[in-house]
Amino acid sequence: MDVIEMDQIIAEQNGMSISEIFDLRGEQYFRDEETNLLKSCRGKHDQIISCGGGVAMRQVNVDEMRKSGKIVLLTADPATILDRVQDSHDRPLLENNKTVEHITDLMEKRNPAYMAAADIIVNTDGKDVYRICEEIISKVKACKDAESAGQAQE
Repeated sequence: MDVIEMDQIIAEQNGMSISEIFDLRGEQYFRDEETNLLKSCRGKHDQIISCGGGVAMRQVNVDEMRKSGKIVLLTADPATILDRVQDSHDRPLLENNKTVEHITDLMEKRNPAYMAAADIIVNTDGKDVYRICEEIISKVKACKDAESAGQAQE
């Protein structure tokens, strides 16, 4: 499958990092770029769209993602997330707030939208990439099987 790394594509299209986009053009501009990229992916099959945490905060984005397939939410504890982003400077909303408390607060604010959007939820704590991928594949197949069974009954 093709993998669409939204942040990478947006950065390349704008000729600057995500942090620079936030600094020079603002968060609203970046969020609009996310929406436009999702719309450009509409109707394509066999692709994985890797999006940042803010994408699901716009219903239009969730609607666009639903048109293309299943929405998989990858979760982790705030301490795990902090460990993963500690040395990264590509997350403007965390750049000067790399604490478990800030990450917890951000997650709590976003959680209702995440839960409403997610078709599949996979907790990533303590798992390697291979195990996470296997779990995603298994859950996607289970969703497809359930849909097929539901359609057969109609």
